Amino acid sequence: MTESGVPEDRTVRGRHVVVVGGSLAGLLAARVLAEHAERVTVVERDRLPDGPRARAGVPQSRHVHVLMEGGADALEDLLPGIVEELVAHGAPRVGMPSDTVHWQGGTFHRRTAATVHLMSGSRPLVEWLVRRRVLEDPRISVLEGTEVVELTGDARRVTGVEVRERGAGRGAEHGAERGGTRRLAASLVVDASGRSTRAPSWLEALGAAAVPEERIETGLAYATGTFVPPSGDGPEGATEGLSTAGFYFVPDGNNVRGASVLPIEGGRSLVTLIGLRGTEPPTDPEEFRAFTARLPHPVLHDWLAGAQQEGAIHAFRATGNVRRRYDRTDRRTAGFLATGDALCAFNPVYGQGMAVAALAAVALRDSLADPRRTPSGARVQRALLAASRQAWDIATGADKELPGARGNAVGVSRADRVLGRYLARVVERTAHDPVVGTAFRAVSSLKAPPGTLFAPEVLRAVLFGDSPAPCTELPLRPEEERH
Repeated sequence: MTESGVPEDRTVRGRHVVVVGGSLAGLLAARVLAEHAERVTVVERDRLPDGPRARAGVPQSRHVHVLMEGGADALEDLLPGIVEELVAHGAPRVGMPSDTVHWQGGTFHRRTAATVHLMSGSRPLVEWLVRRRVLEDPRISVLEGTEVVELTGDARRVTGVEVRERGAGRGAEHGAERGGTRRLAASLVVDASGRSTRAPSWLEALGAAAVPEERIETGLAYATGTFVPPSGDGPEGATEGLSTAGFYFVPDGNNVRGASVLPIEGGRSLVTLIGLRGTEPPTDPEEFRAFTARLPHPVLHDWLAGAQQEGAIHAFRATGNVRRRYDRTDRRTAGFLATGDALCAFNPVYGQGMAVAALAAVALRDSLADPRRTPSGARVQRALLAASRQAWDIATGADKELPGARGNAVGVSRADRVLGRYLARVVERTAHDPVVGTAFRAVSSLKAPPGTLFAPEVLRAVLFGDSPAPCTELPLRPEEERH
């Protein structure tokens, strides 16, 4: 280990890494760190299911999740063959923009040939397959039904964690101390406990500097139900002749309601309804369906009229963007890193979390393997933050424009205003211009860097192309099917 507690080389004898949290970010970090430690222990509050089932520790697991193409590439890099496994277990692969009906900014998008793809299998399926692959490594173990209650060490270095089993009377048989807790010593502790992380307060309890936070809240809320899509023999209305895998109705300042519908395994679809502050979608089934009548077009309302609901409708409200700036603390505490939502959490409506978890694990791997530099804790933490920067800029850039946005990161500089005007023209032309649309989708799917939006051919189309007239006619089928 270096002085910071980050693995320096492949001599791993005696090194123990503790990862707090067993969701995607924690599992993928454990996969990487197993190459630099004798053993890795993942501490997880839940009892983990032995199949693709939702669990309490992932409150978003019943809602729409997508694995963007940039994230799928990163996940495949870390776990070769995992994308094929997802497909084999029924995870749909959705082409954009051909496979969905997309309404944004007062217009429908053309359904031209797909230039990127996303995987829309359920979150429990993705997590189960990743967990199964990661835990094949004998160096990695999971301490289930156990929670971290504090960090050990001091302001200079974290030396481990104090844990306790969840549930009365279970700690003694595992060598519990101090009133039901026991200590796990570690060369490195990685916080992957999600957006509700308590690590900043744990660090302050050791005497470490406070961790600055950046926040943007829009009050956006959503509710999700599982549906079997219409069979084609029910009421049709606006859906007559429709061929689509899903829908996107993107909320903005003019339309405060939105929706996302995507297929999952088993021939079902997840329907998520979205509302800004004051227009939160309901969980009552009849009111849920009625909410869609106030979208800009009746197609989803008619689609739901022929769909069959399965199970309850679930709401979610914790949609703020939060970035914890461990890179800006006055004094660096060695032996500690943060990743995933514990480092940078996005408004989930943009579907970036799983992709960023994979991209962060790749950044962790690459920073530890860089032969040119000693992998200090500060340098690795900066690499993890950099892996989330593009997604942060996309999510917060969009949320700043929504009415009622609040927080200490909502300020807009003069440069931001100039860039915002350009990006507004990009979004406007994405709906109709294949050149701009291809670039925009590559960037928003985290497959290409932001500079792609400023390539010469994109600049020409954005700055000098004609402003397209809004299209209010529903695109029933992909354009390639019309010829």
